[in-house]
Amino acid sequence: MMKKKLHPSVLEFKEFVKNNPKIIQEVRKGKATWQELYEDWYLLGEDDKRWEMIGANDEGESKENTDSKGDFVSNILGLIKKMDPNQLQYHLNNVSQALEAVQGLISQFQAGNSPQGSQVKQQQGPKNPFTFRQD
Repeated sequence: MMKKKLHPSVLEFKEFVKNNPKIIQEVRKGKATWQELYEDWYLLGEDDKRWEMIGANDEGESKENTDSKGDFVSNILGLIKKMDPNQLQYHLNNVSQALEAVQGLISQFQAGNSPQGSQVKQQQGPKNPFTFRQD
């Protein structure tokens, strides 16, 4: 494969991003796109205050992240306390029934593919457990 040569300004922007890894984090967090950042860099230059603000915001957020970890645990505990056990049991039963249905379908397909599968079903016993005999 033949590599395309990038425009010199794109190469300069890549170098700028390598020197400022906080820009990458901003894109990963979804606060900005590469296109927006490139346009700002191209129009404003490397010495603009925007790039300093990115670093300052990340430092403030890192302090908030340590506080939010404690809040996260307390939020989870609060949610567990608010849970209704009856509703939880209802949803677990629904999930269990859905899994049983899927298992039943899989076993039917497996039994249909092998000739021994139909014999195994007949040997398991009668389909109706309440069979009545006539006198």
